[in-house]
Amino acid sequence: MSLLVVGLSHRSAPVSVLERAALTTDAQVKLVQDTVAAEPAGEAAVLATCNRIELYADVDKFHAGVAELSTLLAQHSGVGLDELTPHLYVHYEDRAVHHLFSVACGLDSMVVGEGQILGQLKDSLALAQDLHSAGRLMNDLFQQGLRVGKRAHSETGIDRAGQSLVTFGLAQLAAGTDVDTWAKGRKALVIGAGSMSSLAAATLARAGVAEIVVANRTYDRAARLAQILNESDDTHVVARAVPMDSVPVELTRADIAVSCTGATGLVLTADAIAAAVEGRTGAPVAEISDDRPAPGTPKPAAGTVGNDENCPLDLTAEQSGFSVMGEAAVAGMGAAELEQHAAWVDNGTVDIREAGRRTPDADAELIDALAATAARIGRIPELRRPEPVAGLVRPAPELFLLDLAMPRDIDAAAHRLAGVRLVDIESLAEASADAPMAADVDQVRRIVADEVTAFGAAQRAAHITPTVVALRTMAADVMAGEIARLDGRLPDLDERQRGEIRQAVHRVVDKLLHAPTVRVKQLAAEPGGAGYADALRTLFDLDPETVASVSRAVDSTDKKDRPE
Repeated sequence: MSLLVVGLSHRSAPVSVLERAALTTDAQVKLVQDTVAAEPAGEAAVLATCNRIELYADVDKFHAGVAELSTLLAQHSGVGLDELTPHLYVHYEDRAVHHLFSVACGLDSMVVGEGQILGQLKDSLALAQDLHSAGRLMNDLFQQGLRVGKRAHSETGIDRAGQSLVTFGLAQLAAGTDVDTWAKGRKALVIGAGSMSSLAAATLARAGVAEIVVANRTYDRAARLAQILNESDDTHVVARAVPMDSVPVELTRADIAVSCTGATGLVLTADAIAAAVEGRTGAPVAEISDDRPAPGTPKPAAGTVGNDENCPLDLTAEQSGFSVMGEAAVAGMGAAELEQHAAWVDNGTVDIREAGRRTPDADAELIDALAATAARIGRIPELRRPEPVAGLVRPAPELFLLDLAMPRDIDAAAHRLAGVRLVDIESLAEASADAPMAADVDQVRRIVADEVTAFGAAQRAAHITPTVVALRTMAADVMAGEIARLDGRLPDLDERQRGEIRQAVHRVVDKLLHAPTVRVKQLAAEPGGAGYADALRTLFDLDPETVASVSRAVDSTDKKDRPE
């Protein structure tokens, strides 16, 4: 069995696709159940956040696994496979481990270094354990991922490189002003009472807002969050809870609104937002031309392909396995083909502009046209940038909106409303792409690389343990049989003599097996060492069922000893 992950994230898909592919809790449960019910998968776990959906599985066949996991993602997300495929990525074996550890450290987050992902990983593992879809591999992988993430945060300054999504979003709303200065004395409306909304409320309280109103479909949860805020010794905010139908009224009073619900439709429409601003100012709200690209508009292609960021395969000399992006992820290419392609890409880059260059005939026509123009007007015309056109000046915002939901809670059309500043997942993704990277990120990458190597060695060593145990069990059985036969042949031996003989035979067997078993564990821990277990089973004619029963016993012990 081998680890496989198929997924999409803010790095591979536009927000419009992520919105439609977002999974409810019930959908995550069904996805995991259907995955372990599928033939290629033995274990499964799903990691679903506001900016990624990833399905992890322990599969026995790569091609069948990729096809099955891709199909299941499409079915449960509601996005057609043809539309989803260009945005999928596939990581296999050590590259899949590397990916999860990078995610756990916040290296793959929209806001690099944020620590919320650790809680989300923990929730994913808990769900898989509850559904009994997490065996040894998933438990080891996610638990080690959590340890690696904690190590990265404790040993480096990765926390300085990033913030939580909430903090980063508020910083974008403040637009260069200190968040505490910007928030002080304002009134805030928090829609939703889940973990992200609770974090937003706590962050706003620490920033110095004067009042927080919490709205939620379940009023009791809103009241509980408001009570926690009121009883906090760290802040002096006044908090109260309201039902969801009070949101339009509260919006007219709020300076800041943060929304993060699990709703499948819009919570705040552009009309409702315009009405709230009009209720505050007493004047109609104008629309301002929004020159931002429409949600889901693909970014221009990079100048080269084959580099570390957009190469379909990401292979390094230190790591086995491979990664695939986009169409190639589900194309069913063989492992050998993928590695050959990666080697070709590593040897050079391809300029995608070559395809768009003019032919010699076209160049000749262009030169003739320029010469004719020069003869007519006495010079070759300059290629000038168009003069910027002065646009309407946006008035100072009356209402600040932060949408942290996926799919979105707040109508994207609010971007065009005068007096409104909206920051959503899409604009956060654009802003984070330009954020400076801290020097600590390189140190975290080294930690991830070391941990991947150690994890692979531990998994390979664990793979041979049942075979070694089965070998020692067979040796013990042979030894017991021979001693019993000796007892029958020499019945006159006293108990002391029998004890000496048993100890001597035990010592001989232990000394003969010690060096080979220690060495085979060392060899098995190295890359490509999986074959040593097969060799051991063949050389000593070990019963495969005996090895399998030892493996099941080890798994059972692991589950019993594992903390809930």
